[in-house]
Amino acid sequence: MSALFDLSGKIAIVTGSSRGIGRAIAEALADHGAKVVISSRKQDACDEVAATINASHGDGTAIAVAASISSKEALQALVYATRAAFGRIDVLVCNAASNPYYGPMAGISDDQFRKILDNNVIANHWLIAMAAPEMVERKEGSIIIVSSVGGMTSSTMIGAYNISKAADFQLARNLAAEFGPSGVRVNCIAPGLIKTDFAKALWENPETLKAVTRGTPLRRIGLPHEIAGAAVYLASPASTYMTGQVMVVDGGSTIGVGL
Repeated sequence: MSALFDLSGKIAIVTGSSRGIGRAIAEALADHGAKVVISSRKQDACDEVAATINASHGDGTAIAVAASISSKEALQALVYATRAAFGRIDVLVCNAASNPYYGPMAGISDDQFRKILDNNVIANHWLIAMAAPEMVERKEGSIIIVSSVGGMTSSTMIGAYNISKAADFQLARNLAAEFGPSGVRVNCIAPGLIKTDFAKALWENPETLKAVTRGTPLRRIGLPHEIAGAAVYLASPASTYMTGQVMVVDGGSTIGVGL
């Protein structure tokens, strides 16, 4: 069974991996044998995570390359730095995202809406377009987009964010169809509410937390490491016949709790 999840020799980029879900994914990939590239906006934060992984798994397991997902040039530099250090890219995890606005759709500014779409959808398109050609050429690779169950539901508070996450589902489907003949897989993970700094505006409010957990079978929100296993599965030989799909990891929140 362990061979199903063996990532020895694989090279993975994980965006937004200096904390939260991205960090948990990067650490789990390293635990299963992959070499990982830690990336977020701040170099010092990336350095700290890479150092922690290297301390556990040996020098050279992780490198840190800061890159803002809002910059196409920075993302290209991330790809170049990964190839310079490790020679190739086998796994790409598009985890970084932004949400600068909470409230009804009528109140969002054009700039805020554009930022959400640019960072959560178009940046993923850019980075995948940069990394995928070599996977297609080798006829092997796994691309993982960390989306959200928000893309499946409505919201009066994070509607624009949910729109971007729904778009990520379709981005994965389209690219799965394009890359499938070359053996390259593209899938999404859709977490429910996870206890991260990114989602703090939701879970730190007792009333919001109560409303979320009341309809969740597990009666709690998730923790970052509980998403990491899905990424290991999608990156590993265990999932070689899975593409264009969405893995929901939400404690059951999307099924609801009836009477």
